[in-house]
Amino acid sequence: MYEEVYEAWKKERSEFGLQPLPKDFYDRMAEYTRKLKESQRMLDEKTLKARLSRRELENIRRLSKELTETRLNKILRIMSSEGRPITSALLTVREEHIFETLMDASTQFLKIAKNTYEGKELEALQAHSKEPQTILVRFMCEIPAIVGVDMKTYGPFKSEDVASLPAENAKALIHQKAAVEIELKKR
Repeated sequence: MYEEVYEAWKKERSEFGLQPLPKDFYDRMAEYTRKLKESQRMLDEKTLKARLSRRELENIRRLSKELTETRLNKILRIMSSEGRPITSALLTVREEHIFETLMDASTQFLKIAKNTYEGKELEALQAHSKEPQTILVRFMCEIPAIVGVDMKTYGPFKSEDVASLPAENAKALIHQKAAVEIELKKR
């Protein structure tokens, strides 16, 4: 996985346009990072293997951060300057959701701007999401910090921690049996 992340990072940084990634790229990258972090806990910190493992973890974190930031900047550039949709073949599953949210927000903003300069009554912003924005979960195991679909960092989490996460991230963790949903009873 390290080579795949490095190649994706290198290609994304060297090419002007958005480069295609496998649909499950972020999920696999997060899993790889988690396993690296877990394996470090088992190693004697003074050994060469521990130092190499620590360096690999530092590198993968830096590469993944730069890769996601570069891709976000390209997506925003395409949206703002080119004003065209991005083909889903170029986006991961996680990015598709973010892109749809950004496009929706952009459309609403332009509608407000148009109504303002035309002197029309402003409509209330409408949430187009049919699903909950966040889901409350309880973690079943330790999870390293994750970057949510909203590009915010969540965690790290220990077993039995409770957190409210973006719905898509929470569903992925629930599917992996790393967390369970906490359902709040309405009175």
